Amino acid sequence: MYDAILVVSFGGPEGPSDVLPFLENVLRGKNVPRERMLEVEQHYLHFGGVSPINQQCRDLIAALRVELDSHGIDLPIYFGNRNWHPLLPDTLNEMANDGVKNAIAFFTSIFSCYSGCRQYRENIAEAQAVVGDKAPAIAKLRMPYNHPGFIGAQADILQKSLLQIPEDRRSKTPILFTAHSIPNSMADNCNYERQLREASRLVVEEVQRSTTHVGPWELVFQSRSGPPTQPWLEPDIVDRIESLHQETALTDVIIQPIGFVSDHMEVLFDLDTEAREKCEELGIHLTRNATAGVHPQFVSMIRELIVERMTPGTERVALGPFGPSHDVCPKDCCLYTPARRPS
Repeated sequence: MYDAILVVSFGGPEGPSDVLPFLENVLRGKNVPRERMLEVEQHYLHFGGVSPINQQCRDLIAALRVELDSHGIDLPIYFGNRNWHPLLPDTLNEMANDGVKNAIAFFTSIFSCYSGCRQYRENIAEAQAVVGDKAPAIAKLRMPYNHPGFIGAQADILQKSLLQIPEDRRSKTPILFTAHSIPNSMADNCNYERQLREASRLVVEEVQRSTTHVGPWELVFQSRSGPPTQPWLEPDIVDRIESLHQETALTDVIIQPIGFVSDHMEVLFDLDTEAREKCEELGIHLTRNATAGVHPQFVSMIRELIVERMTPGTERVALGPFGPSHDVCPKDCCLYTPARRPS
């Protein structure tokens, strides 16, 4: 049925001259003041105008290539982005010219919401329209927020960081699982927040099987970009670190960016810059955990999802009470606001 794999991601600039055109792509049609866009431009320029996301996607594709080859899966892998090169229309055109007819897509987004799922499906449909009749069909893999491979990778990352904290302080160290904030109007029409809480719970549960000293955990958010009048998911991570310190005089905190597959610019700036500066100001030892990246369990998970889709009857594994996510999204899945629901 399938003759290729497509890795779909957000995209990011790879040099200072890319930053403004990239941000204009990201923010086109959105109610974000230009002043905010220019502020975010400085975040990118602070890191040389290069986001790590494209290279991390290439690293993931290289690791997936090795994983597929070792299991005898001989499918080409293509890479397409929403906001920067390689852009999805160009990638789908390349696939069409190579004779690809039916591809499986893996989105570098593990949790269901408009911007992490439905918008990518819209991007693919728009790219197919640009390419025309020769464009390949694209079937997305299910959201694997509770897949044992994702949870296992996250648990391994968390456990290793816990072991770096002295045992007498470990059980008092809060674990802040963080994800990109989204508008409440978007969150009301998807399972984003519920999936994040469930994944975080599963990770802690897995770590507790082998480590008794696990501190309190909670879900926090970062990277909101809308106008102040628009409510977004809270609490903000920097605000929460400050309030926790006021409550308990923190000595340590662990931040685990569970909502991100790779180190977006938001991870570098919001966590490695702003959160770290706040911790240094308050005298808190910060441990910022890695994203899933090319963790072997995460890479194996992608291969398992591909095999699951290619082989009818394969068990669709998932942890926890909610079971595996759907393979085919319903028509009203992950709409941005209630107003967008069909009558």
